[in-house]
Amino acid sequence: MIDALKEEGIVNKVGGRFKLSTLIQKRLVALNAGARPLVDVNTDEKLEIIVQEILQDKIFLDMSNELKTVADFGPMSAGPPEFDFASL
Repeated sequence: MIDALKEEGIVNKVGGRFKLSTLIQKRLVALNAGARPLVDVNTDEKLEIIVQEILQDKIFLDMSNELKTVADFGPMSAGPPEFDFASL
């Protein structure tokens, strides 16, 4: 088992166990459909790739629980977008 999944850090980073499970499942579907990994790791193990993508802020769930990648926001993006509390 991947050690990072045993720690609470990755769970808190995503926003809970349910969201972590959802993010992993959606990214696994994308990788199986031919999406390219967003990190350089020396493994073909998809779960390890996904965990590294999460830890490096390359993938996340948006407010409607849809999978988003850093590539979705252009080359200047460095992780999930900040929530604008002023828009509330």
